[in-house]
Parts: sequence; C-alpha cells; structure tokens
Amino acid sequence: MDAGQGKKRVLILSEGFGAGHTQAAYALAVSLEKRCTTIETRVLELGSFLHPTIAPWIIQAYKKTLTTNPKLYGRLYRSQYKKSLNPLTQLALHRIFYAQTAEIIQNWAPQAIVCTHPFPSVVVSRLKRAGLAIPLCTVITDYDVHGTWVSREVNKYMVSTEDVKNKLLGRGIPAAQVEITGIPVHPSFRVAHDKAIIRQQFQLAAMPTVLVMGGGWGLIGGDSLSEHLVEWRDRVQFIFCLGNNAKILTKLSADERYQHPNIRLLGFTPDIDKLMEVSDLLVTKPGGMTCSEGLAKSIPMLFYDPIPGQEEENVHYFTEKGFGEPIRSADTISNWLAMLVSRYTDVQARRVWNYRQRMNTPSADCSEVILQVMG
Repeated sequence: MDAGQGKKRVLILSEGFGAGHTQAAYALAVSLEKRCTTIETRVLELGSFLHPTIAPWIIQAYKKTLTTNPKLYGRLYRSQYKKSLNPLTQLALHRIFYAQTAEIIQNWAPQAIVCTHPFPSVVVSRLKRAGLAIPLCTVITDYDVHGTWVSREVNKYMVSTEDVKNKLLGRGIPAAQVEITGIPVHPSFRVAHDKAIIRQQFQLAAMPTVLVMGGGWGLIGGDSLSEHLVEWRDRVQFIFCLGNNAKILTKLSADERYQHPNIRLLGFTPDIDKLMEVSDLLVTKPGGMTCSEGLAKSIPMLFYDPIPGQEEENVHYFTEKGFGEPIRSADTISNWLAMLVSRYTDVQARRVWNYRQRMNTPSADCSEVILQVMG
C-alpha cells in the first residue's frame, strides 16, 4: 500500500449505487495524475471494499427499489431533501458498515480525501469531527444537491452549476468552500476522435446514428421505447449500450427486429467517448455522469425514465439550457429521427450550438481545486 517515494496521495472514495459516482472518481484520478506527476491516487468503492459480500446485496436491493417502485424512492428522496443525515444515522452507518475507514486512511496516509458519493463523505466528516486533520473535498455528481451531501466538515465542495452552488449557500455553506467545476469526466471525452477509424472499429456505416444508453445497469426503458426506435432501422443506425445487463443483451440479441445491419448491441464498453463522437443523437437515462459526458461531446440528448429526485433535476437543467429534452411521447422520438433523415444539417447545427454554449460556461478545474486544497 506504500505510495511511490516523494509522491502526494489522494484517496478518492465512492460507492456502487449507480455507475456514475465511481466513473467520476476514476475520471478525477486520471485527471489528477495527468496534471501532476507527483500525485498518486487510489479509488475505492468504500462499502464494497470493506464488505465485499454484503455490499452487492444492498446495491441490488437499491436497484430493485428504483426499477420496481421509483415513486417510493422519489418520496423518500423528497422527504429528506433538505436534511443532513442525523447523528444517530451517521453513527449507525459508521459502526455497521464503515468502522474500518479510519484504518484505511491511516494505512495509506493520503494528503487529501475526495468523495464522489455522500455516504463516504458523511463517514469521513465524522472522523474529522473526531480529530482527523486531512482535507476533505466532496464532488456532487448531479445537477441538484440532496441534504445527505451537506456537512460542515467538508473543506471544499465541487459542484456542477451555479444553481447547485446557490443551494449550498442557502444551507449555510460559505461561498469560499464551493467551486463550480462541472462533474469530472474522463479526459478522453475532451478529445476529438477520428470518426472513420471508430466506424471501422465497430463496423458502423457512415449514416445518421443514434446512441441508446441505459447507464451501467443497462436500464433502457420499457419495450415501447426501443421498439419505436428500431422501426427506423432502415434509415437510421442504432447503437444500444446495455452496460452490465446481460439479461437484456441476450433478450434483444434473440429478437429478429434487432438482427439488422444498422443495429449494434453492445454490453459494457470503455469506448463511450468514441461512440458519442460518431453518433448524432444520444437517447439516455439522465444520470449525472452520462449527461456530463454527453455535454462534453456536445451531442444533443433525449431523456427517458428519470428517477424521481436527482435525475428529474438533471432533466430540468439540461432542458432549460437547451442541451436536450425529455421524451414526452413517441412524437418526440419521431420528430428527431425525421430530422436526422431529412434535415441532417439541422442536427449538426444543434451540436455546434451545444459546443459553443458549453465553451461559454465558466468553471474551475476539479484537479486544480484539489491541488490548491492540498497546498
């Protein structure tokens, strides 16, 4: 566990409740090490690291609640929206699930701790109240801020937008402790890739292309969404990214409607940046990380099945700013696909507009903020 001689260590803590938190953690790790060669990072999904047997059961229960009873999740989210975790809950969380966190920190001896999920942030905040002197940075990985993110012991918050910053200020967090950085994405999303090479790699045609994403869990909505999309398969190329959802990948692969030269079915892939580059439209669940990656690639977005709470806020933000829109009916899909087929230059113009809007939005750099906190 010893770091390289003379290197400063940054411990980045996440949790596996959705893929976005950990994606942000790894993106930040790569950015930090690229920016400063004297930095060494370590990323941990803390609960899974401490309890590799129990954690998957808890995450699976969370996933089941989201998929079978999203309204219940939404009610719980809103009922606790303005509340930090109470001291009793924090104590239980620490003793039952995170009691060994102090030992991990002591053994690795980081010069800074960064959290991309509220649970480890709560745990480290509690350790700081007990005397831990290491700077704590928290990256809020959505376009909203739930009360569980908020703790007085956080030295620096990194947030997606000015609106999120203002919500923190409204909860008593000093302005000096909040930086607008955007949600960290892997540096590859800032790089322009050669589309011809990507098409060759994935056996794609040079034609209007739609990328359909269901997040790390591969939740691509009800059958009606994908069925309506593939009705256009003779005129539009579709790439379905199904994450780690082997069940839905097998189901669609066996469906003759998806056995078409203009349809690609993919499981987990590390090449989302390339697929966004070569696509003209992104149809996605509105997770904070996926939306941020889409924004980095300036690709127009359509959103389906937002989780009540944070994903609804993500949709609100990206719709208000003009970067995407929710799928309210089949007509939303039809209008965009018709535009791809008959007015392709309009879609290209929309992407250029997205790029200009993104470039005109001032923000700090997550890596630079952390380095400043480390001193």
